[in-house]
Amino acid sequence: MIEILSSGALNSVQDRGRLGLLSSGVSRSGAMDLQALDAANALLCNDRNAAAIEVAAFPFRLRFEMATKVAIAGAVAEARLAGRRLPPWWALEARAGDELTIDPPVTGARVYVALGGGVDVPLLLGARATDLKSGYGGHEGRGLMRGDRLPLGRQPSGRLPEAGIGALPPPGRGDPSRPLCVLPTAEWADFSEDAHRLFESVGWRTTAEADRQGCRLDGPELVRQRRRELLSHGIVPGTVQVPPSGRPIVQLAEANTCGGYPKIATVIEADLWRLGQAMPGDELSFAVVGRNEALAALRETADWLARLRRAAALYRVS
Repeated sequence: MIEILSSGALNSVQDRGRLGLLSSGVSRSGAMDLQALDAANALLCNDRNAAAIEVAAFPFRLRFEMATKVAIAGAVAEARLAGRRLPPWWALEARAGDELTIDPPVTGARVYVALGGGVDVPLLLGARATDLKSGYGGHEGRGLMRGDRLPLGRQPSGRLPEAGIGALPPPGRGDPSRPLCVLPTAEWADFSEDAHRLFESVGWRTTAEADRQGCRLDGPELVRQRRRELLSHGIVPGTVQVPPSGRPIVQLAEANTCGGYPKIATVIEADLWRLGQAMPGDELSFAVVGRNEALAALRETADWLARLRRAAALYRVS
């Protein structure tokens, strides 16, 4: 069991989300930065679908009521366990009574706190993720508050070395200037060649109009050369829609399952973490790729996680 000592309404229990339910009107939800969540769970040898805490409001503090393991990943922030500093992307043993404190990030927006065995809130529609937009899942369907107590699942066997273990971030996370890779989508051809050129060549600024549902970008107007009425149609996390203002909106973890704005592109799954870690005012750019490049990027991340899991298992102490 852990107790939340200091938190904000944006901090929530998240896992990999609810998959395969879009046709029933249920959004994916889950972690905004799946790479970081997966890495934190891998460092602890947790199940891949174990729930963790997504921290987006700082400072954040919790107390351990039992000995367990803890790992942090994602945004780079000052974190301390019982006064001992935790480097980014690191896992360590926690004792009963220890407190974990995470200060506002230096870079990035969200820190993921994984715990041995995962946060054991009830499964709902196949996941433990909190859908803050709809108010269900996670811990009572809401963000975490001071005084909340969360149970943990069955602890993985073995202990971590006294100094803990860590990892370098996944491929591509060290280059903030790298464009987000996108696939052209249904209404790509409705936009002019000038709009295509602007979409790929301009540095788009993230605005304060951002949450777990979507992120509005600021930049030049993207003009449609073919204007036609569109019925509401399916969208997914990563879908880039262009409303009448001509300035894109990117759908994120709690994206609606359908929408009527034209879709110019979709951010590939391997790059969605960039949007989950973006702060207002950050500059993003896009690069159109093909299906093979999108799949190769997913394989690269999956290979990295598999190597991390094997390495973490080797460092377990019986």
